[in-house]
Amino acid sequence: MSLVRPRRSVLYMPGANTRALEKARTLPADALIFDLEDAVAPDAKASARDNVCAAAASKSYGKREVAIRANGLSTPWGKDDLAAIAGSGADAALIPKVESAAMVQQALGLLDAAGAPRSMALWCMIETPLGILQAQEIAAADPRLAVFIMGTNDLLKDTRAQSTPDRMPLLAALSLAVLAARAYGKTILDGVYNDIQDSEGFKAQCRQGLQLGFDGKTLIHPTQVEPCNGIFAPSEKEVAQAQRIITAFEEAEAAGKGVVQIDGRMVENLHVEQARRTLALNDAIAELAGG
Repeated sequence: MSLVRPRRSVLYMPGANTRALEKARTLPADALIFDLEDAVAPDAKASARDNVCAAAASKSYGKREVAIRANGLSTPWGKDDLAAIAGSGADAALIPKVESAAMVQQALGLLDAAGAPRSMALWCMIETPLGILQAQEIAAADPRLAVFIMGTNDLLKDTRAQSTPDRMPLLAALSLAVLAARAYGKTILDGVYNDIQDSEGFKAQCRQGLQLGFDGKTLIHPTQVEPCNGIFAPSEKEVAQAQRIITAFEEAEAAGKGVVQIDGRMVENLHVEQARRTLALNDAIAELAGG
């Protein structure tokens, strides 16, 4: 697998719904989140935990990443969730409402104590005002923290902001989280889009997320997967242009030229770096699609 891991579409699946967990094996999402938190009623938490751990242990989801979202560590279920996730074979544990580096270290300590492999990553929900304000501290907390996920519904609720199509009330928070993630080399995923009937609104928000710098988007319905994949993947034109940039730069270097131009535009090292990432992502997407 390429060092660039596709996370264009990351689909939440309710942990209490065994049929949904079964269906997820056939969906073209880049990654799956088996949810023990918001999607599960209190009296179903324990059985859902068993369901998702068995599903992750089955290793029947191909090359898709599988993460399990635990309940908050301050709830009656959170610590037991992490203990179970540690031995589940999942790729990552996701913890909600992260607000400090100490919370990251607490979660990792619980996973370690339960025997989690060092390869198990931690993903963090950034979904409160304090989480946004502490995003840099959280991102810097530990190398095993791999992914930030925006909890935009919770952010709207806690900030008392209005939900608007252009998300203007959230742009400052979203951008701060992107900056923190990029500063420390983390993947960052946009929040969910609630209206599953509004396909055009969903696509518009995906495009906005891409423009803001997100690597992909979290999803709540299988119908959102394919349009999301298309928007967050490099286009054929972008792939061709990336190859042109790399070829032109390498030819110029071989000829001892210090200046490279394509179509009248200067090409610098930063453009070559971006081009190489575009090709790496394209290759990784093809590898993932190949099963």
